[in-house]
Amino acid sequence: MVYLPTVLFSLGEGAVIPLIPVIAANMGADVASAALVAAALVVGQLCGNLPAGWAVARIGERFTMVVAGIISMVAVVGMVLAPVIAVFAASVFLLGFCAAAFGLARHAFMTTRVPLPFRARALSLLGGSFRLGVFIGPFVTAVLLQVFGDEHAAIWFFLGCLVVMVLLVLLGPDPEKTNPVVLASSPLAEDSGEAVSGSIPTYERAGIFVTMWRFRGVLGRLGLAAASLSAVRSARQVVLPLWGVSLGLDAQTIALVVGVSGAIDFALFYASGQVMDRFGRLWAAMPAMVLMGAGFLALSFTHDGDSAVLWFGMLAAVLGVGNGLSSGILLTLGADVAPKTNPAPFLGSWRTLTDAGGAVAPLLVSGVTAVASLSAAAAVMGVVGFVGALGFIRWIPRFSPRRDRRD
Repeated sequence: MVYLPTVLFSLGEGAVIPLIPVIAANMGADVASAALVAAALVVGQLCGNLPAGWAVARIGERFTMVVAGIISMVAVVGMVLAPVIAVFAASVFLLGFCAAAFGLARHAFMTTRVPLPFRARALSLLGGSFRLGVFIGPFVTAVLLQVFGDEHAAIWFFLGCLVVMVLLVLLGPDPEKTNPVVLASSPLAEDSGEAVSGSIPTYERAGIFVTMWRFRGVLGRLGLAAASLSAVRSARQVVLPLWGVSLGLDAQTIALVVGVSGAIDFALFYASGQVMDRFGRLWAAMPAMVLMGAGFLALSFTHDGDSAVLWFGMLAAVLGVGNGLSSGILLTLGADVAPKTNPAPFLGSWRTLTDAGGAVAPLLVSGVTAVASLSAAAAVMGVVGFVGALGFIRWIPRFSPRRDRRD
């Protein structure tokens, strides 16, 4: 009941995402317009985080997931029946909006109910559940295209996943009732000066913007470091395919290299949680950022060399390792610094900031490539990775996993 709804949603979404620009192009969009339609999913997710935080705080995680699932069904039907490209783009935006609500609801649930000694592993599994769907989804799409020969078959598959998910959440046992709230859920509890007992009802009444202002310090410091991690992750998905194209590789080779990188990424998702729970958050975040920063910087010097293709494959694997080691870090850090009694408004702000980093990165890569070169863009993202690593070293909360396990 905790992980299966996430797998169902991400599996359907992963099957649809690769086809969004294809369907847009078939509806008459040019390349730029098709890319804009695909970006509507990210924009919708970015816009949906703050309203999702409000909804979870008011009606709870379970009903937020149900409402998001039902509205997602409307969006999916709109994608199938859209008569013009504008309606299709609006449906994609609505789908991203609902994905934000779904993700935040599950994040808030895990924040309040998973004990600290194994929080990172639980949230890494949650991150792995999302990655599983995104990893398997394209293969499901390939099978559906082979059988039905119609891009809309994947959208209907997503609709089926949504129906099963909503029924599961509605009819299955409610995890909110079977899993009690763990009040001492923050590693910062000992250092937060919580002697003022009146702070608990104040947090419960605080809205989105009040919460953003109250936690502006942590959002402006640790939140920006987390946004840099999201930016480097997003840049990897853009730079690797473009790098293969710039080397003159065919589509199959590029897909193989990107696929191997993604497989390494997925294989390591649980290792990140193990490291964070046993040694602390920093020992997963810093190596991940250093690996990805070094991978991008090294890649920027290999484009014109004699072994450019070999370096491309090797450094794509390095980026996959770094990204895999970062699985669950953003979820875990958000849970660590969120208020204990009503985390949803804070998590809405946190996820908006991290999603913004992921949304800005492709624009940064595009702009630097247009002004200078793709190699320069890779170098810039490498610098972002190292700056983010320094931010994590400075601002990640320090706590002892062994001490908290005894407590």
